[in-house]
Amino acid sequence: MKKKIDKKMIIIILIIVGLIASLTIYFYFFKDKKIEPVKKEQKTEEKNPESKPQPKLQIVNEESKTRPYAVMINNNSKAWPNHAGLNDAYLVYEMIAEGGITRMMALFKDQTTERIGSVRSSRHYFLDYALENDAIYVHFGWSPQAQSDISTLGINNINGIYDGSGFWRDRTLGVAYEHTAYTNIEKVSAIAKTRGYTRNTNKELLLNYSIPEIGLEKIEGAMIANSITIPYSQTHTTSYQYNPETKTYLRSMNGYAHRDGVTKQQYSAKNIIIQKVGNYSMDSYGRQNLNNIGNGTGYYITNGYAVPIAWSKASRSAQTKYQYQDGTEITVNDGNTFIQIEPMNMTPTFLE
Repeated sequence: MKKKIDKKMIIIILIIVGLIASLTIYFYFFKDKKIEPVKKEQKTEEKNPESKPQPKLQIVNEESKTRPYAVMINNNSKAWPNHAGLNDAYLVYEMIAEGGITRMMALFKDQTTERIGSVRSSRHYFLDYALENDAIYVHFGWSPQAQSDISTLGINNINGIYDGSGFWRDRTLGVAYEHTAYTNIEKVSAIAKTRGYTRNTNKELLLNYSIPEIGLEKIEGAMIANSITIPYSQTHTTSYQYNPETKTYLRSMNGYAHRDGVTKQQYSAKNIIIQKVGNYSMDSYGRQNLNNIGNGTGYYITNGYAVPIAWSKASRSAQTKYQYQDGTEITVNDGNTFIQIEPMNMTPTFLE
């Protein structure tokens, strides 16, 4: 008679068989193989240039749609020591006026400049350049032609004769009364708001700006221009001297350093545009008119070099286009620009 097999013995035998099978499988498949630890997945940043913050212009905010203010600046020699605020302007025009002197118009965009001036009266051809920048025009008085054109053209303007709250007279300067009018951005902004002037613009900036530094030495017709002389008449000459350390041009008038009356710092320019334009006297007082609609020649100057350019302006409100000799529109360096609208009968000089 067969003996009955103990149940406990059966369980032990099954366990032993299972262990043998597991060891067999291990040695067959995993012997001589290293088991690498599981690594956590590392996230890698995508190298997408567009995801990196892009450099922005320093002279203006290209994304801003705020209209600039164009302020008439008195350029009688008696006013020079007390000029103020031009260091904050991204664009300054200088043009001939009666008596052989010049007058300037400085453009301010998104600034908080506390003292600008001295402010002087309007001349009608300056309106063309306020229009091409869609600027709110700031002045203290006007010539008869400017008064007529401001009305006819519907220029948004702020006039010290009627808008006294936007200006003040500084009688401590020791100069004639006509050289004492000043304004600031806060005051003209308050008046613009009261007047209901549109504060935004759809007009593009007048000039194309480059953030990477550009040079002109390889452009057709390039010449070294470390010292620049721009005569306007027998009694007025504007000049610039290149500073290679700052890569800007120090500005002078009639041989005197052109300084800010507040900071005492000499004004400088990153870019200079000379635009040759014919002019003539239009009345017995000697007020001028400019032949600035059409086309002509000039120079663009930056970083120690000057190149010949062509300019064109289709109408009073159209933006002036500046082109190299090959027809390509110029691009200027990131920085302020002085546009010197020089009479045709005068000749600028460039020296090493």
